[in-house]
Amino acid sequence: MNSFLIGLQFLTRIFVVKQSVWTEQSFGKSVKYFPAVGAVLGIFCAAIVGALNLLNLPLITGAVGFASLIILTGGIHCDGLMDSADGLFSGREREKILEIMKDSRAGSFGVVSMILVAAIEISALAELAKLSTWWLCAAIYSAPIIARLMMVVTIGAFPYARESGMGKSFAKFTTRRTIIFAAAETFLLLLPLNFFGEIFFLCAAVASLVALMVAWRFATFATEKIGGVTGDIYGAVTTLTEMFALITFLLIGNYLR
Repeated sequence: MNSFLIGLQFLTRIFVVKQSVWTEQSFGKSVKYFPAVGAVLGIFCAAIVGALNLLNLPLITGAVGFASLIILTGGIHCDGLMDSADGLFSGREREKILEIMKDSRAGSFGVVSMILVAAIEISALAELAKLSTWWLCAAIYSAPIIARLMMVVTIGAFPYARESGMGKSFAKFTTRRTIIFAAAETFLLLLPLNFFGEIFFLCAAVASLVALMVAWRFATFATEKIGGVTGDIYGAVTTLTEMFALITFLLIGNYLR
């Protein structure tokens, strides 16, 4: 339970207990509970957009849904996306890329990437809201879970690029068993979708495969550039796979309509 709470407090702005002292080991071992953290985010966001969609204002619902994900996480993953975009697309050498990614200032690539993600996610959520509240809630519940599983996969499957950093604790304590545990956890967290319709669980399965391809390709691209991944890459993978999970739900929902 302590590892889960550490993960919840690090990845979100949800505080249920007074923040405990984090050791490198307890911090690193929280990784296997990241999908469960995604489920907490998904439940909160599904409740918000589900209620708001009763007003039949899909664009507003989509915007609020996206904002909810940002607010509940403190934008931590979006920051990773922006830093990654600035560094990886700078056209510089490895050391300069790592330096750019560490810079807290946002560059043009970072800003553009975030605007694109925001526009796509809001549009996807708005279109899902038009399909039905069930489609909307199933998608926004599933996407954070799937995205955080992909973060675990990236942490465990790719080398860490820096000599030090917060993300190094994740990499140090993440093994193949951690990935298997997180995958089984994700399966159990998505299984309740069957109660609302088997199609939603099947959509989540397809979205997971799409997200895995996106995560693997992006992490491979980063590894080719800087020799591994960093905390910013973890955030970028989470943001991108969350977006692609929502898109997958929308495409399948539109096809079946």
